Amino acid sequence: MVKEADTVRRVIGLAGQYAAVDENLTGRENIHMVGRLSHLSRKVSARRADELLEDFGLAGAGDRVLKTYSGGMRRRLDLAAALVANPPVLFLDEPTTGLDPQSRQALWVAIEDLVREGTTVLLTTQYLEEADRLARDIVVIDHGRVIAEGTPAQLKADLGTSVVSVTLGDRSAVAEAVELLTPFSEKPPLVEDSVIELTVTDGPKAGAEVLRALDGAQVAIAGLALREPSLDDVFLSLTGHKTTIDDETEESAKPKRGLGRSRKSDVADGKDAA
Repeated sequence: MVKEADTVRRVIGLAGQYAAVDENLTGRENIHMVGRLSHLSRKVSARRADELLEDFGLAGAGDRVLKTYSGGMRRRLDLAAALVANPPVLFLDEPTTGLDPQSRQALWVAIEDLVREGTTVLLTTQYLEEADRLARDIVVIDHGRVIAEGTPAQLKADLGTSVVSVTLGDRSAVAEAVELLTPFSEKPPLVEDSVIELTVTDGPKAGAEVLRALDGAQVAIAGLALREPSLDDVFLSLTGHKTTIDDETEESAKPKRGLGRSRKSDVADGKDAA
């Protein structure tokens, strides 16, 4: 990378955490400008602007000034601009931070389309649901240190096949319940308020045994549920805390570490997950 920096720059695209677009230009003018800065001809830049605006559902807004765009539209335009030179490798830094659920889903679809078309994507995110959906390979980082890596399925399989979640009727019984339930799992129970979660290999059997143990000790429960492990469970098991997502708005978000993920080399990074 040091010796052939110019070559590397020509094969990568970048969409940073903040949309790098000019509010005083239209969507079409923004993409055209990036094309010219990428040494594309005026004709090619104009053609790419038309293609990308259509691909990202912005054709109807292409000639509007960016000041009129929503946050989701700006993020899609930023991603489109990063693709103007058809880079085979694309870096995305928390691309959906601050977006509403509908805009986030739309951007996920756009990223999945890029992957199907052969682009290699390296994506960082703190949204573990996002990493689970988009990543082929995940690297989990906590406080700048790699603590786990693998496919989503591998990471969840290492945790266990099922999660037993028990909600106690009285928070004061947590300590007693944890002592009763610890033998049912190879990993320590995870506790949050009055909820205790165990990773087990046989969910239905373990759920019945947990219920009998608590009932025998006269520990009141408000609910019991079985579910498949998620990447949130993986991260919590590895670090002892959940990913931290700061308060943010659609237009601005505080810088932070996140979960990384890539397309061909998908990577996940959590904040303190990185």
